[in-house]
Amino acid sequence: MSRERLSPQQWARLELELRKGPLAHGFAHDQRWTLGRIKTLIGRLFHVGYTIEGTSKLLRRHGWSCQVPVRRAIERDEEAIAVWKAHPTLRAQEVSQNTGGRREPGAVPGPGSRRQVPRPV
Repeated sequence: MSRERLSPQQWARLELELRKGPLAHGFAHDQRWTLGRIKTLIGRLFHVGYTIEGTSKLLRRHGWSCQVPVRRAIERDEEAIAVWKAHPTLRAQEVSQNTGGRREPGAVPGPGSRRQVPRPV
């Protein structure tokens, strides 16, 4: 295991700054922390250099985990999805039309749906 480069006081400050969110630190494109952004923040705040891998190890060492947000289509039609979920016959017709009556194992057809892939913790 590599040596910790941040003191306990620096780590406490980093956690506080991470909780403020990316926008508070000039990352305006989206509201997600990436390892690259956290690496940059550590460099700005403490003048300490970490690699992306080192940043990941640092966060895991302190109990943080990487999480991938669920992405939804911009064109997602919530009303159409509610109707589709409420009427089982529509689901059966869609499966029949789209796959010739066959359904892939684990697939969930429907507007805006995605097959969930388990991620390691």
